[in-house]
Order: sequence, then C-alpha cells, then structure tokens
Amino acid sequence: MIENKIGITLGCPAGIGTEVILKSLQHFQEKFPEVLSSLLVIGDARVLEQRAKWLGIKIPLEVEILSLTEIEVKPGEPSVEGFQAMGLFVQKAIDLAKKGKIKAMVTGPISKEGLEKVGIKYKGHTEWLAQELGVKDFVMSFYGERLKVSLVTTHIPLKEVPEKITADKVFATAKLSFEFLIKLKVLNPKIALCGVNPHAGEGGLIGKEEETVLKEAINLCQKAGLPVYGPYPADSIFFWAYQGRYDLVVAMYHDQGLAPFKLIHFEDGVNITLGLPVIRTSPCHGTAYDIATKGVANPSSFIQAIHLAYKLTQV
Repeated sequence: MIENKIGITLGCPAGIGTEVILKSLQHFQEKFPEVLSSLLVIGDARVLEQRAKWLGIKIPLEVEILSLTEIEVKPGEPSVEGFQAMGLFVQKAIDLAKKGKIKAMVTGPISKEGLEKVGIKYKGHTEWLAQELGVKDFVMSFYGERLKVSLVTTHIPLKEVPEKITADKVFATAKLSFEFLIKLKVLNPKIALCGVNPHAGEGGLIGKEEETVLKEAINLCQKAGLPVYGPYPADSIFFWAYQGRYDLVVAMYHDQGLAPFKLIHFEDGVNITLGLPVIRTSPCHGTAYDIATKGVANPSSFIQAIHLAYKLTQV
C-alpha cells in the first residue's frame, strides 16, 4: 500500500535510469536493508524486470513497484512512447505528493528534448515540480560531502542571467540554503556568495552587479540574521569552500556553480530542489543513452540521492 513512501521515478526507460535504480536497490539490500520498505518505484514493471534479468540483479521483495505502463523499449534508443512514459512517471509522483502519499521523491534522469517532443512545456524536473506544487520560491541545489552549491538562476541562456538576478531572488536562495544546512545539522553554517563578474566586479571596474544588486542582497541577509558573506570571486571561493571555510556556495548561474561541483562530485553528487513541500533529490547525471546498452552505469549518484532523501525524511 502506498503510504509515506519515498517515490523513485524511472526516468526515460531508454536511458540508464533503470540500470542505476536496480543497482541502487541491490546496494541498499546489501548495506542498508532497513531502507528498502520505504521505497516505491514508479515506472514500468516489465522494463524493470527485463533490465534486472539482463544485469543479473534480483529486485528486492521489500520494494513496492507501481507500474503505470507496459512498453517495449530498447536501451539506448529513445522513442516517443518512452518519452510519454517518463512524463507519466513524474506526473504520478507529483500527484502522490499532492495527496500526501509520498514524503519524498528521487527522480530518474529524463530527456529535456523528449519532454518537448511530447508537449510537456517544462525545461526539467525543477521547474515542473515547482509549478505543479504551487511553489514560488525554489532553489536548485547540489549536495556533496565536500561541496554544496545553490543556484540563483538555472536553465536560461547566459545573456539573460544579469537581468534575472535580483536582490530578492538572491535572498530567497540564501534563506532556503541556510534552512537546508540546518536540516543537515551543520553547526554554525556559513554561506558564501559568488560575484556575477570576474574578480567579483573589481570594485565596479568589471561590472556593477556586485555594488548594486548583490550589496542589497547581503543587507537583506544580514537583517534576517543569515550567515551570508561576500560577494567573492568565483574563481577562488569554491576552493575555500572545498577546504571547509564555507558550508555552501550560492552561485549566480548554472555553469558557474556546476563546473566546480561536478569536478569534485561528478560521480556521487546529488541534485536537490529546495523550497518544495516534498523532498526531491536526483542524481547529477543525465540519461546517458550512449552507455545504456553496456551495463557500466555508475549508480553512486543515485545511491547518494536515495540516502539524502531518506536522511531528510528522518529530520
């Protein structure tokens, strides 16, 4: 019976999502079997069973499976039918979250191009979940043991970044990031703010955002008692955060934050959406169609995504 579960969506059935989910379930069966009864896989039972047989993995009996489709899919060969299925899996998870049936979701990798092909208007999970769950302030954040990063802007063209960065948006990002650190039980958390421009604007010589928008954002954070410092040059602040001087870095745009994060946590990093009424984590990799027929997909990121979701449900 579906009640108080962690929902795991299969993602695109032609990608590596099925493989890393099955390998993750095997990991938990061997290392943390107490977690298995909390898990609900939302997808296609036939796809799961076929891939499990091919991989030589037995699906743990403790894991509940909610099968929504029965499709024929070839790994590495995305199709419209598969894209429609992956959208259905996500929408079902959203519906269950709205009804309070699941307390967290771990989303398998989807194809943004696939979403567009089947008429789903969202650019990815983050925007989709926020819209469907009625959330205005939300943050795309990334978790790793050595580095944690939150983004002020996400999937937009670089030329649009400056106009999308406002003091209120930076403040909201910092606030949700601080609350996340508190849930992680980080003692006396410190958050560093990246500049928008090289050298954090060099006192206004290389851009004015640091002296205007970000200065206002820092003032808002200080008034709210948030431990936010900066803005700092992006070419050095991630090093100091990696060294432990800061617990989380707020980056202004996607690649500013993701390039250093993935350098360190490419295999075991976790994407988490902050500000939702339900916990949502995901691996940091995509569908990887190019290796979906090889059986070599690394499940580390998905394992950590489940670990983090489970940890946060215990808070």
